[in-house]
Amino acid sequence: MRCQPRYDGQVYIWLKNKQSCLLCQEDVEETAPICMACETELPWLGDQCQTCALPLFAPGMTCGQCMKQPPAFKQVAVPWLYDFPVDSLITRFKHSAKWPYGRLLGELLAQYLQHRFDEGMQRPDALVPVPIATRRLRQRGFNQAAMLARWLGELLQIPCDEKLVLRVQDTSAQQDLKADARKKNLREAFALTLDASIKGRHLALVDDVLTTGATAQAVARLLMEAGATQVDVYCLARTPKPSESKA
Repeated sequence: MRCQPRYDGQVYIWLKNKQSCLLCQEDVEETAPICMACETELPWLGDQCQTCALPLFAPGMTCGQCMKQPPAFKQVAVPWLYDFPVDSLITRFKHSAKWPYGRLLGELLAQYLQHRFDEGMQRPDALVPVPIATRRLRQRGFNQAAMLARWLGELLQIPCDEKLVLRVQDTSAQQDLKADARKKNLREAFALTLDASIKGRHLALVDDVLTTGATAQAVARLLMEAGATQVDVYCLARTPKPSESKA
């Protein structure tokens, strides 16, 4: 089993010589290992629901599901659709331990979030990575959400609190289930630690992909019931059709 990574240094060795874009292998001059052309062509999320970030056909709208049943979280901040090549990069990071791909996406997410902060989005008091099941952690060796949260915390100067929420039930893999089954699967799957400090805090959940939002809803509800003033969700990608997607 790979050990949970605790390395605090840089994932890349930054030299003054040219480096290659991780996607097209062309030489790049930028500090991030991705060329401007590849970054521009990433599947950037356009018009979306103001609450859950579901892709919509017009700006400034709220989807029917969020209007009918408002989620416990206030908003989702996410830059991309779960589409090529972002989906491939996340898969390599998550399932093949290709951490440089995760670091690249994390740095770009940090830039996106900083832009949102500059536009008036409220900064949270702390980042909270969504925990994964113990069995899956043993198999994978690391929690990709925790790694993302640490990178974001370092880049954005926001504390990362990995000891607020525990996954107490080893549920079935969410990607294998449809929306209704996901909600049922997550009932009582999470719990707060005994010394968790929640009351009066604005928290942001960190995860890799938002599909139906069932996991985010379960954790956000737990935090709000414990006295959090606001819960947001930060993730890398949003699936366009959560009721049908397997992501």
